[in-house]
Amino acid sequence: VQLQASGGGLVQPGGSLRLSCTASGFGLDYYTIGWFRRAPGKEREGVACISTHDGKTYYADSVKGRFTISNDNVKNTAYLQMNSLKLEDTAVYYCAADRSPYHVAAAQGTGVMQGFGFTGQETLVTVSS
Repeated sequence: VQLQASGGGLVQPGGSLRLSCTASGFGLDYYTIGWFRRAPGKEREGVACISTHDGKTYYADSVKGRFTISNDNVKNTAYLQMNSLKLEDTAVYYCAADRSPYHVAAAQGTGVMQGFGFTGQETLVTVSS
């Protein structure tokens, strides 16, 4: 049972990347899937999450309008499309999943994503000119 993140790399400011989070050993339907990042010298930040229960989403203010989270239950994969990347988006990104359907509402109310029970591997995103 694992979550495998991929798609990171080096990109110039203003560029785009798409991260993938593929589950093996379990299905992502009826889960909430979240993307987190950890930049050097900064605290972990919850970037976006999506509930596969109802399709609702949450985005941190820092990425709103630039990043899009989605999921494909057939491929058992969640995605994070990142556009208009900035230098400050440089970080290690990882995905997480949890059975609770309440993470999106909780994050919308508090601005904090937390309590995901299962975290996956990381992928590095470097935005540099």
